Amino acid sequence: MSMDESLVLTEADTCREFVTPALQQAGWGKSPHAIGEQHAITAGRIALVGGKPRRGKQRRADYILYLRRDFPIAVVEAKEAGLPAENGVQQAREYAEMLGLRFAYATNGHRIIEIDYDTGTEREIERYPNPDELWARRSSGTRLPEPSAKHWLEPYNLASGKIPRYYQDIAINRVIEAILLGQQRVLVTLATGTGKTCVAFQVCWKLWNSRWNRAGEYRRPKILFLADRNLLVDDPKDKMFAPFGDARHKISSADPSQARDMYFGIYQSLTNGSDDDLFRQYRPDFFDLIVIDECHRGSSRDDSNWRRVLNYFTSAVHFGMTATPLRDESRDSYEYFGNPVYTYNLRQGIEDGFLAPYRVHRVITTADAAGWRPNKDELDRYGRPIPDDEYQTKDFEQVVALRARTKAIARHLSDFLKSTDRFAKTLVFCVDQEHAAEMRQELINLNSDLVKQYPDYVCRVTSDEGSIGLGHLSDFQDIDNPTPTILTTSQLLTTGVDAETVKNVVLARVVGSRAEFKQIIGRGTRLRVDYGKEFFNIIDFTGTATQHFADKDFDGDPAQIEQVTIDEQGAVKAQEAIAEQDETAEFDPAVEPGMLDAEITSEASGDPRKFYVDGGNVAVIGHLVYDLDADGKKLQVVRYTEYSARTVRSLFPNRDELQVAWAKPDTRADVLHELAERQISFDELASASGQSDADPFDLLCHLAWNAPLLTRRQRAEQARKNSQDLFALHGDTAREILDLLLDRYVERGIIQFSHLSELLKVRPFDRFGSPSEIANRHFGGVLALREAVTRLQTALYQ
Repeated sequence: MSMDESLVLTEADTCREFVTPALQQAGWGKSPHAIGEQHAITAGRIALVGGKPRRGKQRRADYILYLRRDFPIAVVEAKEAGLPAENGVQQAREYAEMLGLRFAYATNGHRIIEIDYDTGTEREIERYPNPDELWARRSSGTRLPEPSAKHWLEPYNLASGKIPRYYQDIAINRVIEAILLGQQRVLVTLATGTGKTCVAFQVCWKLWNSRWNRAGEYRRPKILFLADRNLLVDDPKDKMFAPFGDARHKISSADPSQARDMYFGIYQSLTNGSDDDLFRQYRPDFFDLIVIDECHRGSSRDDSNWRRVLNYFTSAVHFGMTATPLRDESRDSYEYFGNPVYTYNLRQGIEDGFLAPYRVHRVITTADAAGWRPNKDELDRYGRPIPDDEYQTKDFEQVVALRARTKAIARHLSDFLKSTDRFAKTLVFCVDQEHAAEMRQELINLNSDLVKQYPDYVCRVTSDEGSIGLGHLSDFQDIDNPTPTILTTSQLLTTGVDAETVKNVVLARVVGSRAEFKQIIGRGTRLRVDYGKEFFNIIDFTGTATQHFADKDFDGDPAQIEQVTIDEQGAVKAQEAIAEQDETAEFDPAVEPGMLDAEITSEASGDPRKFYVDGGNVAVIGHLVYDLDADGKKLQVVRYTEYSARTVRSLFPNRDELQVAWAKPDTRADVLHELAERQISFDELASASGQSDADPFDLLCHLAWNAPLLTRRQRAEQARKNSQDLFALHGDTAREILDLLLDRYVERGIIQFSHLSELLKVRPFDRFGSPSEIANRHFGGVLALREAVTRLQTALYQ
């Protein structure tokens, strides 16, 4: 093929004719796994447009080169032959950095540009390096001894069918690399819902199956998976780590076996605070690797009793996993482990489309908005005088329990579910076990019609329920089981609950700890598109969500926030939309991260620890809607119409530029795409502004620049007058069809013109024949029909 002929090739043609053969010639075609074409890196962000979830575009690399099935080593970005190879350099760099690869190539099929991150060079080369050459350069860049290569290159175990995503690949390989280089403490930070357990499993499997151990002996390593709750070890042991088979063992006082390889244990079982701790039955050098799940919750603190476990097994490699970036509450983890070898945060997970976006509803009761003060000499349920004070949100259910407030919250939640989906899996986080019991009772009474049919529609799951509660939790996690639908809890379910179909996370208690807050909202971030789970709601009755989203360092903006004020009956009195506030929380954490329900039971020895108020009224005072300001840093009161106007002005400096882009069908499609990307829905905008008859263009111009507002009917009449010359070019039937198109525009708007062939198949156009018959018989061909319809649309916006 000549150079001139190659200039007309598309990018796909260039890949087929030049790039793939060149890679195969360099030795990358010997293995079926060596060349990954059109490799999807991300899933495409889910955005809420008009309240409906829509997938964005995936990010795809033209080629990923694999040294082994599970070991990517380079990325290749191809451009069509008629373009300079340099055009692909920036994208090749972007993908290489995203995938954690050290080599990237940009090509147009004729020229190859290599980017080498190990040497920091960028140069043109004659051919692609072969797999052995690239591996030699990669391994020399890490200073790994040759015998260690087999551990690094050990294939994944894919028996579960779950193939690690790109960020999990990076985390796994960096942990393995750090361990092989002799690093004693290794940390990864992965947002809740992004698959820390998968990373831990593959790290353990690669080391175990390749017989790595600290001593360099020919034996499998002894590994301990350590956490602070049974849920966090039982679930991985029975599911993800099942391929280890009989090598698995959960350590308990009844069976401290030492004949296995893959051990699981919780701190509470291993320690009792004395010299006969259970963990001392194992030699200090027994374990080669200890995996510490949720390591920010105490094991890395110098003053932690649990720290004794790690200090005893100090010769083992300590691999910590956390969902909490460096902040005050996680500083101990970073001081103990050092900086993470890899970080993947909530914002990245949502951007990549691997985590569900969320809508935040800020619901305010009058007690929370204005505070609550007892009447003079008011007594509580037990006849005790209630101290005269003004009680705020942080005091409710801690110092004083307002039954009317709990009822209002339960009623509003029940109404919310009735208006959306009564079988949407919902987690309600309460202050303590007693509060969770009261909330459960109120929700049962408010949903008695469903409880008659489904007795476990609402359940409480706290430490008090023991195995019964865990049974309810198991049913809740079952995606094919509709009930329990609502679980009330306090602390037990903040972590370790992998419930993919949770659609509502309800905050009925203050959550002051950033780490715990992220763990809680992480209960809803898992996606399950095949079951209709593409986003979730955070229903916030305490201001917790808006307080935490206010932090400029918080890594995950809400898709939309609504603020609602309710009365004592739970009815909505006001409603608005919110995003972030530039304020810091005025409250301290109610409990420390990782605290168990058993540690915050509602009564101590003797008298009840709080005052109980069964009467009174909890009313509502107002309703505000907030959205992110232009800088995306704080919340301000903004209506949806104001947000849309501001967005339009940011895209188009004036009305004339918008009109030019809107009048042409091709450029109008670009405008609609840009607006959809910014979550602007014309149906929602027309409803919010009360202008259902307005043309979308006029509505945008009216909101953005206060331009006169025309109805679609007015624009259609104007177009008929301005299109006399167009109508004169065609016969009677063609003129009738054009006139009917204007009528259809009046009924349904301009968007229908984007699907002309489909429009012409339905009434009243179908009586004129098929779309091709209409074009050929009445307009002189398809191109002539398209030209006529384009001119008609232009006339609409003259």
